[in-house]
Amino acid sequence: MSLNVHKELNEKMEKTLSVLKEELAVIRAGRANPKMLDKVVVDYYGTPTPLKQMAGVSSPEPRVILVQPWDMSALKDIEKAIMSSDLGFNPTNDGKVIRISIPQLTEERRKELVKLVGKTGENAKVALRNERRNANEAIKKLEKNGEITEDEAKKGQDEVQKITDSHVKTIDEMVSKKEKEILEV
Repeated sequence: MSLNVHKELNEKMEKTLSVLKEELAVIRAGRANPKMLDKVVVDYYGTPTPLKQMAGVSSPEPRVILVQPWDMSALKDIEKAIMSSDLGFNPTNDGKVIRISIPQLTEERRKELVKLVGKTGENAKVALRNERRNANEAIKKLEKNGEITEDEAKKGQDEVQKITDSHVKTIDEMVSKKEKEILEV
């Protein structure tokens, strides 16, 4: 019985890690990354459409993002959406593609981003702790209903803690890697 609890816990914690990975990818570190534009939504003929469904986004140089719309009539709308996003980019278009130059990060901005990364990592850890609590409650419920013994419950809770510790370690590594990337000049 407690094996199902562990399997479910592992799946939920892996999902938390993948969400963290996505959130960290969007936070910009000094170099250009096409994922920075993942949350940009363009008003395309009155329909909010994700940018990545309307254009090819690439990073041909370390400080440049290139956006190539598949429909040239959407060029202005895409440019407007990028400008109005909270990313602080100033796109330029040459009639065919949109170029976004990624400015060098200031020391102050780097520190803000490191704090944001830390906060994002902490939120992921809170999610893990909530999952751990739910798993432990499920194990206690199994014990209370007589489905598992007290010893099995103790072993089950120990395993829950091991799973949690391993995922917390992974979060710490992801956050540390992203912080290094941001502080790299």
